[in-house]
Amino acid sequence: MTEQKSIGVGLISVGWMGKLHARAYTSVPYVYPELGIIPRLVIAADAEQSRVNFAISVLGFERGTKDYREVLNDPEVDVVSICAPNFLHAEMAVAAAEAGKHFWIEKPAGRSLAETAAIQAAVERNGVETSIGFNYRHAPAIEHVRQLVVDGRLGEITNVRASFLAGYAAEPNGALSWRFERKLAGSGVLADLFSHAVDLCQYTVGAISEVTAATSIMFEARPKLSMGRGTHFDVIEGGELGAVENEDYAAALVQFAGPDRALKTVGTIEASRVAVGPECGYRLEIYGTEGSVKWDFERMNELQVVLGRANEEQGYTTTVASPKYGDYARFQPGPGNAMGFDDLKIIEAKKFLAAVAGGAELNSNIHDAVAAAAVVEAAEQSAQTRSWHSVEQQVGATCAR
Repeated sequence: MTEQKSIGVGLISVGWMGKLHARAYTSVPYVYPELGIIPRLVIAADAEQSRVNFAISVLGFERGTKDYREVLNDPEVDVVSICAPNFLHAEMAVAAAEAGKHFWIEKPAGRSLAETAAIQAAVERNGVETSIGFNYRHAPAIEHVRQLVVDGRLGEITNVRASFLAGYAAEPNGALSWRFERKLAGSGVLADLFSHAVDLCQYTVGAISEVTAATSIMFEARPKLSMGRGTHFDVIEGGELGAVENEDYAAALVQFAGPDRALKTVGTIEASRVAVGPECGYRLEIYGTEGSVKWDFERMNELQVVLGRANEEQGYTTTVASPKYGDYARFQPGPGNAMGFDDLKIIEAKKFLAAVAGGAELNSNIHDAVAAAAVVEAAEQSAQTRSWHSVEQQVGATCAR
């Protein structure tokens, strides 16, 4: 019988994502019993007492606090989930590293490349494990896509298309939450959705080396919302307006790094938070000399595939997720049974905890966060100068080679 190892968990911020982290931790022993890891929910912190109470009475944490520093100073806490808003990430992540706590943080890790690099430096100084909330890479279909690329089944990769289109801010009277303020969020859709697309491209194909981009703000003013009083999904009629300071839409041409050869991999990355129609239209297409694949998160458990140039059917074969794809078999017994977003966070928790326990480091980590932030910064600079910008070369730890 596998020896059981208890890992003490601390949580900072008990919002939607914090609740999801807690549920993911508690699911790990059920989905991955062979790991022998039993997460123990020790302490949760939130500025709102009602959320602290919820963490104890519903999520199952042993105790709670309104001061996140108590989580970091608790000797029974081994790992910390940081699910607070973007503007608190760097402060909390650096403090966690200095306290010797392994941490799982939602993206973007920092509001800028400089902030993300500062987190990386603190991590390296203190030797802690990290995990980043790039959850879409854990979809079994995406893991299969990565393997097809690695195995050369698509031939040489010629071009990539990634589009992350959402409509969560398509309502003009949608509240001016912190996500629309530069000092609080950093960039807008570049940090929120474009960074996810960048991570998928780098995870499946390889490092991006050059970018030229354009951005726009569709709604230049929105009704103000008091901090902690709601979310960016709230609609406010007739409220006082405040300026939107970061971009609603971004598009980029990208060049991938690679060996010195005639054929260079190029791609397009597009992201919007104001698209009318797509709700979670997060798509990845990869084309090669011997085949191609298409994936759409709104149909997460399907994959469109062409393998080989002798394509007798003159089109794609649509396959359904099955036990041969990634961690699919951990959740469903046979092909065609659907997995969901929450399952991807369980996979993320498992990879993080396995690395913390000394196992294989398959988790996305702070190095991947820095690699994505470098592309985002290059895209921001390019949009300002209207020219190509080189990406400060930062290769993620799990970047495809």
